Amino acid sequence: MDRLTNTVRPYAWGSVHAIPALLGVPADGAPQAELWLGAHPGDPSQVDRGEGRTGLDRLIEADPVGELGAASVAKFGPALPFLFKVLAAGLPLSIQAHPTLEQARAGFAAEEARGVPVEAPHRNYKDANHKPELFCALDEFEGLCGFRAPAEAAALMESLAVPELTPLIELLRGKPQSEALSAALATILSLTGEAAERAVAATAAALERAAAGSDPTGQYAGYAFAAREFPGDTGLIAALLLNHIRLQPGEALYLGAGLVHAYLRGTGVEIMANSDNVLRCGFTPKHVDVPELLKVVDFTASRPDVLRPVTDTDGEQLYPVPIDEFRLSRYLLDGTARALPGRAPQILLCTGGSALLTGSDGTALTLARGQSVFLKADGTETTLAGDGATVFRATVTL
Repeated sequence: MDRLTNTVRPYAWGSVHAIPALLGVPADGAPQAELWLGAHPGDPSQVDRGEGRTGLDRLIEADPVGELGAASVAKFGPALPFLFKVLAAGLPLSIQAHPTLEQARAGFAAEEARGVPVEAPHRNYKDANHKPELFCALDEFEGLCGFRAPAEAAALMESLAVPELTPLIELLRGKPQSEALSAALATILSLTGEAAERAVAATAAALERAAAGSDPTGQYAGYAFAAREFPGDTGLIAALLLNHIRLQPGEALYLGAGLVHAYLRGTGVEIMANSDNVLRCGFTPKHVDVPELLKVVDFTASRPDVLRPVTDTDGEQLYPVPIDEFRLSRYLLDGTARALPGRAPQILLCTGGSALLTGSDGTALTLARGQSVFLKADGTETTLAGDGATVFRATVTL
């Protein structure tokens, strides 16, 4: 069992208070956006096995089978296949989508062939991997996820009574579903100059008025919040094509390839395949490659499926996803000891209360709120116990 020391990433959209509160440290007034747990080379967790701190990535590189287990190495290669995070959004994140594995491989190869530097701001594909994600709320969480049905998006725009949106409303009502959504997004992202400024300003003002009136779901307030943070950004109009969602603590979303989404505010744990491939379309000062984005996006309209955990006979609450690179579950401990098998690598994070881990050799480690541990795949069983603690478990499916 290795207690982890983790790095906080201070992106500008981060909450000032949420991650310090989880870790039990004073807030310093600066945004703290993401706490990274894992072996991603960008900010690997640190462990100390008696010779000072070492990056988890270096330990795995030195002995992949010993750390990850033969089954994981055979299936996923000699690296931890997921990145685990605590994400705390005080401000909206960019509207974005991620490529499929095939798209990522092709896009990465094409940019490599053209000699585009990996760190170039206009680079789309930082690696050759896909980036499916699972997000589970720790408090009430607000975001945008997936396309509304065109008629619903048109009705939302019509409710704002903004003349500049009339062509989009007509477009959404005049074409088949996927064609309508594709054409609407392309039209929005092509807006420039004074026309774009007028449309965005009028839409932002209308959202503020709507939010001040009857807004039972809070959707107008959510959009208005984003508009205030990104004045003049055409992504505001694109956001009206998306479903506005709220997650309660313990509820989750799976974000597969091509699904357009944005986080607005709130805190949760997030697990994803190791990749930095993001195609953006709004709420960002970063590069937006419209043609590439339109190739990646899935223009199927659907309400997002809110995931709730499925509890097995041993008390493990699993969030089922259709991929194997990561597996997320949680334990709401009630005094009963739980057995954790040791065939796969795993990271445990305590988000409430205090838990006790006991190894097969009798070694014990206390896991308090905000603390985390790496369990290498050595084939031995670890016991997790506590009363009133909440512990998330990140691992793989073998």
